[in-house]
Amino acid sequence: MTSASMLTATSPETVLQQLQWRYAVKAFDPTQKISEEMWQTLEQCLVLTPSSFGLQPWKFFVITDLALRQQLVEHAWGQSQVADASHLVVFAIQKNLDHTDVDRYMQRIAEVRNTSVDSLEGFADTIKGVLDKLSPADADAWATRQVYIALGQFMTCAALLGIDTCPMEGFVPDKFDELLGLSELGYHAAVLCPAGYRAEDDKYATLPKVRFPKAEVVGHLLA
Repeated sequence: MTSASMLTATSPETVLQQLQWRYAVKAFDPTQKISEEMWQTLEQCLVLTPSSFGLQPWKFFVITDLALRQQLVEHAWGQSQVADASHLVVFAIQKNLDHTDVDRYMQRIAEVRNTSVDSLEGFADTIKGVLDKLSPADADAWATRQVYIALGQFMTCAALLGIDTCPMEGFVPDKFDELLGLSELGYHAAVLCPAGYRAEDDKYATLPKVRFPKAEVVGHLLA
């Protein structure tokens, strides 16, 4: 047994318990703030998110300024979670991915794994070949699919830490880009996720979770 397999971060029962506990919070308690230690853990969970080729075509913008978040509520279909949560994360895709981004990634691999960039040429060419076949719209769609992996990881890690979240597609991305200056940075808002602690009077917290039975959503194919 390897050292990695011997480590159990938490029990299967706890994982399922926390996933049952998690729900899309409709009302956050604005007086409850996530501790710095907890938040740094969640940011590192975002950093550790897997992506296709490992290219990481994203950036996660953390918004804590209340005045700014209150401005954003108008462009999030009036949903108060944007302002009331402890933190707001704007999951953004990187626009206009090109060979320069691949070369930058190869440099990072070489640095972390103590190898040469030349040895990674075949891998780099593979990624560049895929990007060359994508239209700008297809590249954005691909990056958006990647960023949803990060959203799922963020929400799951938050639940395991006892932190509430609410994934949100109900917003006007172009307005968020404008107010946050994302376009100038080369990014585009794809999805939001406020994080914090549920309000005591959020009636949705006690509603049973509605899911189809496992037999209907999990299949086992035989060779």
